[in-house]
Amino acid sequence: MSFNKYLKISQEVQSALDEKKPVVALESTIISHGMPYPQNYETAKKVEDKVREYGAVPATIAILDGLIKVGLTEDDLLKLSGEGNILKASRRDIPVIVSEKLNAATTVSATMICAAMAGLKIFATGGIGGVHRKGNESFDISADLTELAQTNIAVVSAGVKSILDIGLTLEYLETLGVPVLGYGTDEFPAFYTRQSGFKVNYRLDTPGQIGSMIKTKWELGLNGGVIVANPIPEKFSMDKKIIDEAIENALKKADEKNVKGKDVTPFLLGEIKNITGGSSLDSNIKLVLNNAKLAAEISQFL
Repeated sequence: MSFNKYLKISQEVQSALDEKKPVVALESTIISHGMPYPQNYETAKKVEDKVREYGAVPATIAILDGLIKVGLTEDDLLKLSGEGNILKASRRDIPVIVSEKLNAATTVSATMICAAMAGLKIFATGGIGGVHRKGNESFDISADLTELAQTNIAVVSAGVKSILDIGLTLEYLETLGVPVLGYGTDEFPAFYTRQSGFKVNYRLDTPGQIGSMIKTKWELGLNGGVIVANPIPEKFSMDKKIIDEAIENALKKADEKNVKGKDVTPFLLGEIKNITGGSSLDSNIKLVLNNAKLAAEISQFL
């Protein structure tokens, strides 16, 4: 493949692929743009440990010095955690970042692309992007959704970030033909909370059922991803009223400051963390670990 010269797969990940052992892709935006130091570094390590604990090899992905790295070293994680010049890469950004030999953390869409290049099948994240509130006016729609329509990677997430318009996001996913599975739930989770008021397409209750469905989809030649919606554990779920009020206040502040584009999500998450006294960050960490566990369990059946 012509892209192989831009791809560097760690020895641990490559050995697992050669031996057909399960591998779980992990994104890096949560490290560089989703949490402050040192929680970002500590969380990255815990997520990798959680994947190993449940029988799979973690493959954290980032672009460093223009190389797409699949499986990061300790130094790589520290660089992503502490440096201020780490860009945020979506699909559109990858060619420039690679050709200019820059450093970037990968979003959901970019992680999916890079994971597919490396031959991976499943990816764990916190929450996927979606249609922003007032998206019917601004057309602010995450590239994560269009990537899910065309790239064969299953994505385990705690739904979409509750700062988004969940109803419009699900409508858009339906248009794109992306299946939305609920793991042990009929209701689509809303990141910090287990409830959103919206239903998933199908409920499946075991990792084996989910793995079988994903394999069947691709064996039928139905390209594109699958969303596995995994609710945050009950004991870490936030009060819906409290988080909804925090989101409304954060959205107002974003409007006042005219925050746009890819800056919106990190700005809102930071504001919500401040408003909730840090409890939203704690919930964020717990749900990411929960998703890593489930992805590792599903990977055994792919």
